[in-house]
Amino acid sequence: MTATLEHVQSGTAVSLSGVSKVFGRGPQAVVALDGVDLKVAPGEFVCLLGASGCGKSTLLNLVAGLDAPTGGSIELNTSRPAVMFQEAALMPWLTAARNIDLPLRLAGFGKADRKAKVAELLELVRLGGAGHKRPHELSGGMRQRVALARSLAATQRVQGTDEPALLLMDEPFAALDAITRDVLQGELLRVYERTSTAVLFVTHDVREAVRLGQRVVLLSSRPGRVVQEWSTQDGAAEALTEEITARLREVISTHAKS
Repeated sequence: MTATLEHVQSGTAVSLSGVSKVFGRGPQAVVALDGVDLKVAPGEFVCLLGASGCGKSTLLNLVAGLDAPTGGSIELNTSRPAVMFQEAALMPWLTAARNIDLPLRLAGFGKADRKAKVAELLELVRLGGAGHKRPHELSGGMRQRVALARSLAATQRVQGTDEPALLLMDEPFAALDAITRDVLQGELLRVYERTSTAVLFVTHDVREAVRLGQRVVLLSSRPGRVVQEWSTQDGAAEALTEEITARLREVISTHAKS
């Protein structure tokens, strides 16, 4: 099952034009990204796919404002995006509810509004009865649900304005077991269908990309460049998975021979 296109609006949530990133200087310099062009529309779910070390996480960090590009430009039509990483990174001394409350507090929401929004977000990620628990009392999958709710809370500052919300996700389910990962993929789609948040999701898993994304964007091996894109609405998921897998293997093989 793939997400529908119901949320896609006109314009862009983020636009990258000729983006490059070089680490270091001189002979030791490493070109991580080279001339990346990419647009994500408001409400669109885009999966960024590629082999390990191709620059996917680097690109996400640039969009998040955690690092600056060496060349090119990034245009954000949103406030600073919310980010969800592979590790939940929850505050261990705070309850699940207070972890979700934190970005709302920083955004300036009043106490009553925060309480209502936290309750709503806990219900959205199916943790309505777990708000009082601290991270060590929760399973890995439950901690990632809290992290998702916290990330969604961080997008609340742009709700009710003309700015679209943007959620950046860096392999958030990679550390989980296969069954939990499958469940949370389904949960993410359900949550996505109930929000208008644009998502840029980094993964190296082709099946995950095809299941979740409306569009799959393949990066080459280092230096990362956009080599091909697919709409998940085009044909059966199994056939598309095989096509993208073959293209990914070709990209990796070409890099290995160079």
